[in-house]
Amino acid sequence: MRYVICLLILFMMLLGCANNNNQASPPSQNNHEVRVKQTIPPKQEITDDEKVSTRLEKLAMQVPDVEGARCVVMGNTAIVGIDVDSSLDRSRIGTIKYSVAEALRKDPHGAHAMVTADIDLNARLREIRQEIANGRPFSGFAEEMADIVGRMMPQLPKDVRVTPHQEDQRKEDQQKLDQSHM
Repeated sequence: MRYVICLLILFMMLLGCANNNNQASPPSQNNHEVRVKQTIPPKQEITDDEKVSTRLEKLAMQVPDVEGARCVVMGNTAIVGIDVDSSLDRSRIGTIKYSVAEALRKDPHGAHAMVTADIDLNARLREIRQEIANGRPFSGFAEEMADIVGRMMPQLPKDVRVTPHQEDQRKEDQQKLDQSHM
């Protein structure tokens, strides 16, 4: 009797495993592509260089501790140079530069602009801006602009992603910096 029960249990187990093997590997014909919506606005065509330059300069000047700003537009790329107090420490200048990038991020043309606080690059941007205002063709500055873009480490406004925690931390850091300069 035991022998019959053992065979019956063994037979059921074999049948159960055989059924599971057929269902264990589902068909792999469900290849689905994942599509992601772009969250950064597309780069808009700049049709009026002077108007865009002036607007981005004004946006940069609205940031506290920015003493001066200049913007040069080359094709569809804008480079914004900012002047800050030379006595500020490097981390404070980085905070100001980041704040300018945040301000520019809200502008359709500023979202793809590059921001620099480098003294040498600002002097070069100032000279280029003056030459353009004097009527010199922009084609003469193409190589110099390429050097500027290659030299600078850009802080692109479109790359600014601030979580609520980071925003709170930035405000705390800003308050500490403000208190240390008093």
